[in-house]
Amino acid sequence: MRRHQRGATFLGMVIILAILGMAVYTGIRLVPVYLEYTKVARALEQVRDEVSADNTSVQLIRNALERRWDVEDIESIGWKEVDIRKVSDGYEIEADYAVERPLVANVYLLTKFDKLVTIQQ
Repeated sequence: MRRHQRGATFLGMVIILAILGMAVYTGIRLVPVYLEYTKVARALEQVRDEVSADNTSVQLIRNALERRWDVEDIESIGWKEVDIRKVSDGYEIEADYAVERPLVANVYLLTKFDKLVTIQQ
């Protein structure tokens, strides 16, 4: 009678654990980046709600952005790097930036974000 071995081997379990461990470590490195993006998006939306397009200017929007950046403690992008454009129906505020975080040795994780908010007249 031949016996067939069933189940996972020790080497198979180690490989599975290594893959899962790397996925968890990658997630740990990326969570703060995405949390900061939510702060940027929230700050832009709060500025949109705070100012009205009828009696605003680029300088007033910049001042509101500066206050929000100080409150939210955003470091990946500066409030001066946010693009503010006058368009036909108001203003557009765009935060287009990339964040690079080290993963292992010389391997980096690059995440790109683009948030556009329109202040309607």
